[in-house]
Amino acid sequence: MLYIVIAYLWASICLYILLGGADFGAGIVELVSKPKHRKTVRNIMYDAIGPIWEANHMWLIIAIVILFVGFPEIYTTMSVYMHIPLVLMLLGIIARGTAFAFRHYDAVTDEMQTVYSRVFTLSSLVTPFFLGIIAAATVSRAIDTEATDFLSAYVYSWLNPFGVSVGFFTVAICGYLAAVFAVGQTADEGHQRMLVRLARAFIAIAVACGGAVFGSAYHSGIPLVDWIVGDLWGQLAVLLATLSLVALFVALNRRSVLWMRLLAGFQVVMILFAATYRHYPHLVLLKNGGDLSLTDHHGGLASIDALGWALVLGSIFILPALFYLMYAFRGNRK
Repeated sequence: MLYIVIAYLWASICLYILLGGADFGAGIVELVSKPKHRKTVRNIMYDAIGPIWEANHMWLIIAIVILFVGFPEIYTTMSVYMHIPLVLMLLGIIARGTAFAFRHYDAVTDEMQTVYSRVFTLSSLVTPFFLGIIAAATVSRAIDTEATDFLSAYVYSWLNPFGVSVGFFTVAICGYLAAVFAVGQTADEGHQRMLVRLARAFIAIAVACGGAVFGSAYHSGIPLVDWIVGDLWGQLAVLLATLSLVALFVALNRRSVLWMRLLAGFQVVMILFAATYRHYPHLVLLKNGGDLSLTDHHGGLASIDALGWALVLGSIFILPALFYLMYAFRGNRK
């Protein structure tokens, strides 16, 4: 049952990056769009994220609950030493959701709409940035549980070149997913061309940010290259991610909506697999050379069994309703 719980943890993180990432990317794409196109982009993104808006953060909640119930030592360590970026990320989620609701449903249309838009777009950028920083901190061996001063314990563990570069890479991935997913949300040829240009731009930015991640990892002594291409599985994941990128450009040119979305999602999954496979089951790598492992630092077996059955049974009841939600609230091509 432990491995079922671990599989649900990985799947929930993956789905949050894919669906929640595309959701955050909607605000990022709007932020970087030309002013004359911003209203059009906003309307297209509303239709694109509508089917999953209410359910996106479910995946983050599931991951947090799994850590809290099944891996309390890992949860405690991350929530204590990562409390600053975690709070900033959560504030971003709250500010973004609030601004979206007021901007979309406010009965009075006045100058506050500009404020709501700025809060929505900026928090859409800030939230995935800190999500990436948190992810980087868990594998960079920067978390110092033996630190004796505030900065070493709670700031330097995440505020470093590697963390910042992963943060920007996460932002680029979110914008890339949103732009690709939104291409099929409009039937207007001009709007499609605009979104395709944005998708290509975000792909280029993501590649550049990926290079910065590798550069900062090398500078910080993090064996990222070995983790990703150090064995056959990692090499295969990188190869498939590269081939899917080539195929994605073809799909973008042909406006093959289904293939665009499948290839973009598949590529991100391959990137996540390549980044996490080699140091599994170690979820948190500590500065003192130790680690927090999913197979060694879990809760009692009774708790793991109960959690595993709750996840399995919950999936049976919840996932069909989720798919129906996506179907019922899917946007129409305009």
